[in-house]
Amino acid sequence: MEANKTVTTDFVLLGLWPEFSHLIVLMGLILLVYAVAVMANAALIVLIWLDTRLHVPMYFLLSQLSLIDLALISTSVPKMVANFFSGKRTISQVGCGAQIFFSLTLGIAECLLLTFMALDRYVAICKPLRYSTIVSHATCTHMVTGSWAGGATTSLAHTAYAMHFPVCGRREIPHFLCEVMALLKLTCEDISAYVKSVVVSSFLVVLIPLGLILASYALIFLTVLRMNSPEGRSKALATCSSHLCVVSLYFGPAILVYMRPGSSKTPRLNQSLFMFNAILTPMLNPLIYSLRNKDVLAALKSTVASARPLRKLEDSFRRLSRAWRMGRVLG
Repeated sequence: MEANKTVTTDFVLLGLWPEFSHLIVLMGLILLVYAVAVMANAALIVLIWLDTRLHVPMYFLLSQLSLIDLALISTSVPKMVANFFSGKRTISQVGCGAQIFFSLTLGIAECLLLTFMALDRYVAICKPLRYSTIVSHATCTHMVTGSWAGGATTSLAHTAYAMHFPVCGRREIPHFLCEVMALLKLTCEDISAYVKSVVVSSFLVVLIPLGLILASYALIFLTVLRMNSPEGRSKALATCSSHLCVVSLYFGPAILVYMRPGSSKTPRLNQSLFMFNAILTPMLNPLIYSLRNKDVLAALKSTVASARPLRKLEDSFRRLSRAWRMGRVLG
């Protein structure tokens, strides 16, 4: 009797495109993406922490973005890969709620953080003389805290509300992770009012930040056009282009998932959009900022160069240790 109760409280994740004939290849690619994302984001965080030239607000916010991406991809990929290779596709009710909470928290926190990063670029380019006073260390701390707190508060409300609905029939979620709209399709109650609230909150969480970002860049481009120095103009555009690429990668799929009419009726498309946002974007973000940013590349070269003497010293110690051991043997 207890075993039956345990089974009925678990959910079954059907996985990413279960009808796909080459799932092993797909899982191998996802594992590769995960490895690259973890190494790239971790390397960027360590690099910003080690190099004093990157101890400025823009890179502090960038390190937080990498931390969010690192956590976001880790909420779905390890469980998905473990389910695939073990053959067990179940996830407990607590685990499902935790996955919804963390994925929503990190997604909303990234949305808010990208908005603060755009405002940071606006102040740096449009009000450079007041930048150090407006964007202080305390301000950056408030930005990061506000991003995490806003994400956690909104996520907690949605998670608690979605998880309290009773589930009818099969507890199979047609997704590779527990997601609010996919979970709500299993309930036997009328959820039309809640779906409307999800759309409204999506407008508040996604469209308002996107509007602030677009307004910031409109003012930035007007300021850049008035610059007399070609070098200053190209530098300003270079620092903004990376952020605009990341903004496009984030907001495009988010708008299509939560604001597309009848989006809950197209699970395959939603899975593809979620895979892009939750798996591919965390890998692409650090690469975009690293490969397109001269300061990050210079810091990386400096860190690698400073590590070479340490390697030489380590090799010398190894040779001395080997020679000492040989001397003891011969003695």
